[in-house]
Formats: sequence, structure tokens, C-alpha cells
Amino acid sequence: MKSDADDPHRNQPVLQRGRALDSAKGAVVLIHGRGASAEDILGLADEFGLPELAYLAPQAAEHTWYPYSFLEPLQQNQPWLDSALMMVAKTVHRAITAGIERDQIAIVGFSQGACLATEFVVRNAARYGGVIAFTGGLIGPPGTKFVYSGELLGTACFLGAGDRDPHVPWKRVEESASVLSALGGVVTLRRYPGLPHTINRDEIEHAKTILRRLIAKERAV
Repeated sequence: MKSDADDPHRNQPVLQRGRALDSAKGAVVLIHGRGASAEDILGLADEFGLPELAYLAPQAAEHTWYPYSFLEPLQQNQPWLDSALMMVAKTVHRAITAGIERDQIAIVGFSQGACLATEFVVRNAARYGGVIAFTGGLIGPPGTKFVYSGELLGTACFLGAGDRDPHVPWKRVEESASVLSALGGVVTLRRYPGLPHTINRDEIEHAKTILRRLIAKERAV
């Protein structure tokens, strides 16, 4: 049996807002950043203004998904990183078990949560309802050769960040967009001059465009 030291996020809660899963038109997994909380990231549900969806937000142990920068060697962030990826997988599985198809589930993250969102999706490539990374990218040190198998099969992806973010180099955001595209994602990449470490209105609008498709697809079935 794993201990908390081996799997630090294993007993963490998943908060929920919006529709109940069994009546929702789709699900949005919201992944918070370092030092923040599930309750914080659930505030995006109000910004999106799509009450037909279920919003699920896992809570990181000690308010961090992994202890060091996402640009450090992967082993430096273990076992926290693997535990965090398992937590995202469990949250996605919760929605699937409730009857929501994977292509009706969007993965959304900010900062450390955006890094985790992109990393989860490339490691578990499939057709998702969307991937939205607000200021983040794939995890690994500079010079990492990102090689993954699987297909995103046309998954809509949005990546946005400031051009000189203090935590997330623009080059890594570009690299991540290229990897998602190579896996078959339909990627929109936006660079915002002077944007501080936050989410702006244009990014919210891009996200809403993707999330609205979850509702439209369900209605068309």
C-alpha cells in the first residue's frame, strides 16, 4: 500500500461546481497553480458563464502539485509529479464513470496547473473536449526532447502566456504548442506583450469558445 510520502495527493478532495455530473452537458477539470487552491480556480466557472457544465477541481496537497520548477529534471519533482498526474486521471475518470464521454471533458489549468494539464494530455493522448493552458507548458528541463505516442484526434487546444513571464519561458509555451499539434491537436497559441502572471479577458474568451462546443456537441447528438 502506498503511503502519503509515496503518493502525496492521493487523499486530496475534488471540489465541484455547476451541474451535477449525471445531468451535465460536459465536464471541465480545473487545475490550480502553486500556492492557490481548488476553490480559487473554481472562480473560472463564473468567468466562463456556462452553467450547463460540471466543473471539477482537485486540490493539491500543501497547495502545490510538485515542489520545484517545471523546468527542473523530472526526478527532482517526484513522487509529487506522478501523484499529481494520477489525481488528474482520477478526476477525469470520475466524469467518465458518471457517463460523460472523454471528448466532452476539457482539461484547464493555470500556471503550475497549466503545466500539469498539458503534461497529462500528452501522456494520455485521446480526443478530449479541449485543452486550455493559461501560462504553462510541458514539464522538463531546457533541451528536453518531448516524444510521446498517441493521437489527440483534433482536440481543440489553447495556450496563452505573457511574452516575458517570470516563471514560464515563452520558448517552452511554443514548444508545447508544437508537441500538441504534432499529436493531432488543433492549437491556438497567443502571446501577450507585458501580461503579468495572470489570466486576461482575451484568454477567457478563447476558452469559452472551446467550452461552448461541449454544449453544442451534446445538443447535436
